[in-house]
Amino acid sequence: QVQLVESGGGLVQPGGSLRLSCAASGTTLSLNFNTIGWYRQAPGKERELVARITSGGSTMYVDSVKGRFTISRDNAKNTVYLQMNSLKPEDTAVYYCNRLMITTKGYVAMDNWGKGTLVTVSS
Repeated sequence: QVQLVESGGGLVQPGGSLRLSCAASGTTLSLNFNTIGWYRQAPGKERELVARITSGGSTMYVDSVKGRFTISRDNAKNTVYLQMNSLKPEDTAVYYCNRLMITTKGYVAMDNWGKGTLVTVSS
């Protein structure tokens, strides 16, 4: 199975910005034809899908990040990004990416989860 690799996390003050990257590791698989989702899991909470982007570039965001986060893809680099602006302490979480498939229950993750990248928003 494919496993995606997340990077770009770190410690940032409230109101700051980070850009996360998601790339395929150890494979020549192209992500360009997949819907890719960014998830996050805060301590003690379930993992939630916060943004997704289709192969055609259509995007979706959960309400809590609308207007602050932007998901994008660079097909030439086979990479998907999550630009996070105006960060809040409640954005603190481990962020993961995954390929998505549509089912009768909605979008679900296709691949094994990677290690994720930790984002900590704190003063």
